[in-house]
Amino acid sequence: MARFFNKNLKFIRQQKGISQQEMADKLKLDRSTISRWENNDMDATVENAIQVADMFNISIADLVGKDLTIGNNTHFDELELLFDKHKDILTDDDKEYIKFIIEKRKKEIDKELDKD
Repeated sequence: MARFFNKNLKFIRQQKGISQQEMADKLKLDRSTISRWENNDMDATVENAIQVADMFNISIADLVGKDLTIGNNTHFDELELLFDKHKDILTDDDKEYIKFIIEKRKKEIDKELDKD
């Protein structure tokens, strides 16, 4: 598949608290298939990768092209999941505006907490 599919699959599955068997059942596959993907013993088909991305509500590009286990993704960015879920209605400008509002509010809250 791609560079990060196996690593991201295991990471996201564990973050969501889903067992290999539960995932296999949802995708109508054998548990051993999930295990072989995660261990990089077997490549997933493009169709399977799309199913996995849809199951976890993540873009296929992120699933296969980014290492989601490092940096700010350690606790899985819920905002990005929300954006991905609504990708058909949110523009990039909308996403930036939402991030701006959240950051602004965080700073206001931090100021208020410092005053106490």
